[in-house]
Amino acid sequence: MTRVAAPKLLLVLALALAAVYLFPLYWMYATSLKGASEIFANPPTFWPREPDFSIFPATWERRIMDTFLWNSLVIATGVTTLTVLLGTGCAYVLARYRNPWIDIGLFAILMLQVLPASVMITPLYVGFNQIGLLDYPRTAVIIAAAGKSIPFYIVLVRATFMSVPSELEEAALVDGNSRWGAFFFIVLPLARNGILVLAILTFMQAFGEYIYSKSIITTQSLQPASVGLSGFLGPNSTDWNGIMAYAAMYVTPIILVFVILQRRIVSGLTSGALK
Repeated sequence: MTRVAAPKLLLVLALALAAVYLFPLYWMYATSLKGASEIFANPPTFWPREPDFSIFPATWERRIMDTFLWNSLVIATGVTTLTVLLGTGCAYVLARYRNPWIDIGLFAILMLQVLPASVMITPLYVGFNQIGLLDYPRTAVIIAAAGKSIPFYIVLVRATFMSVPSELEEAALVDGNSRWGAFFFIVLPLARNGILVLAILTFMQAFGEYIYSKSIITTQSLQPASVGLSGFLGPNSTDWNGIMAYAAMYVTPIILVFVILQRRIVSGLTSGALK
């Protein structure tokens, strides 16, 4: 294989994989515009014969999507804020100080990362119930989801801090800065791209949080959009048209955020955030 043909082959392979990955997204949008009979047509139609856009405002009003999306936004913002505030300092300590206790702490964090949310929900629910936190279900979900996100955030932001030369901090300390001053005015600005990337990824993951919200939040007016989607499933019938329209309105904001911030995300990734 020539040097010219290899990149072209890899590009074709990448485009093919992207098409396979993005096809369910396309199928979701296309199905949301189909009628009830066309959804089950055989052979299937890859584009609706008579697109019906009225399903979107009807689903928005019928499923109170403004409330669901607001709850998702509140939970995602809370999880991201808590993760960044707690995880940044922890990642910095693990990157700069080395002793047996630090290594034990890093190992414990890595172990927390492999625990699935389905395993953690039962003890968390019991603990929240004993301290009365179930009276504030959205706060309980934020704490639980942040606890799941923080290990992932710490491990990756730690790599960002490790890419910042420690000599810069030492020079700042010689110039009269305190350790806090060196962190806030020297290290943090240099690591901001990596922190921003992980904050965006944390927000996107928390926006789709389901397990904790489904188990802890029982009041419909406080449930996020991920839980509201399950309301379409019934014992005798399933509103596939409504499900696809709901899902399309649910994922579109996240897709737009990713498209708008894609350059910043790539910049953060290439600057060492995931090194």
